[in-house]
Amino acid sequence: CALGIDPRTIFILFLLQLLNLKLKNMRVFLFVLALLLNTWVGISQSADEKKLEEDLFALPDVSFRKISGANELPIKYMLRIKQPLDHKDRSKGEFYQRVILTHQGYQQPTLMQTQGYELYKGKNELEAALKANHLNIEHRYFGESVPDSIQWQYLTVEQVTADLHKINQLFKPMYKNKWISTGISKGGQTTIFYKFFYPDDVDVSVPYVAPFNEGLEDRRIYTFLDTVGTAACRNKIREFQRNLLKQEESALEKLKWYAKGAGLQFKYLDNEMGKAYELAVLEFSFSFWQWGSKCEEIPGNESLDASLDYLLKVSNIDFFADVSMEKYAPHYYQAASQMGYYGYDIEPFKEDLKHFTSNPLAAFYPKDAGRVAYDPALNRKAAAWLKTGGNNMLY
Repeated sequence: CALGIDPRTIFILFLLQLLNLKLKNMRVFLFVLALLLNTWVGISQSADEKKLEEDLFALPDVSFRKISGANELPIKYMLRIKQPLDHKDRSKGEFYQRVILTHQGYQQPTLMQTQGYELYKGKNELEAALKANHLNIEHRYFGESVPDSIQWQYLTVEQVTADLHKINQLFKPMYKNKWISTGISKGGQTTIFYKFFYPDDVDVSVPYVAPFNEGLEDRRIYTFLDTVGTAACRNKIREFQRNLLKQEESALEKLKWYAKGAGLQFKYLDNEMGKAYELAVLEFSFSFWQWGSKCEEIPGNESLDASLDYLLKVSNIDFFADVSMEKYAPHYYQAASQMGYYGYDIEPFKEDLKHFTSNPLAAFYPKDAGRVAYDPALNRKAAAWLKTGGNNMLY
């Protein structure tokens, strides 16, 4: 090594010498072989890690720290990337965006992933299948990727995709093989819009379960809920919802202790837990089909406790409590301003609702954002483009 000989060459020479000695003790041979292999991998890893850290150090607006163990493979780093609030005017301010880099090798393909929310901690099947380098990107205004003060006007799809574009351009000189972008749900939506604004950044886009809404209250969901499954199952779901609404007063008396134990507050809903309860009941049919629940699990009307237990399992009131409202406020803002969303059809339940006289929207945008006006222009442009220009996309 001191003479500058490639460690792999040394390994091969040692191996040939061992074979030449015709060792009779296979255990000794395998032990020495394993030792040499471990040394070879360690030296190679150390060299790759040294080069990677030199490359990361040279990147502008990027700080990093290693988060994988000493001998752990693949190597992982937590990155903080400085992003402008407004990519067209850096004077508006900056924030730091969190990214986890998993390095598999300079010759491997590179995967960009955002789930549309805070930093995703789960595994990614594309990374595993392709043994790809992985840039796991936290969405702006979520988790720790937030400015000192929230200025909602800079939370736009244009700014979000510009964040991704900057990251892509930073790392493309390092990783010269194929590039893939991906995300799930809201991350899938973001993947579509990223391809729309920057069609040449990646070779392939893979949006998973990506909703593409046709309005602030996309009414197609009502058609879906009125036709999905069997008529018997749909009737059972609706009867379950009606029964819970008819017993709202008794249900709230029980749930107030649940809410107290869980530390739930409902300031976003004017301190009306009844609003949260009715929303959870209206949400039930959507969540039931979304999470793959089974009709035979729905309890009958004999026991309110059993019905409430099942409601909390499928469509919990904590989703409408302040803790969730604050966590998902950036998501709701994007839905209400550009992306669109879904609502709740109250027609079958009008007689039993106490808090709603028209279809409530499922997006509860932050009150400190002021009046949020929905603009359908971007969705319409992207939808038209997808039919003719949305190539190399795997849904």
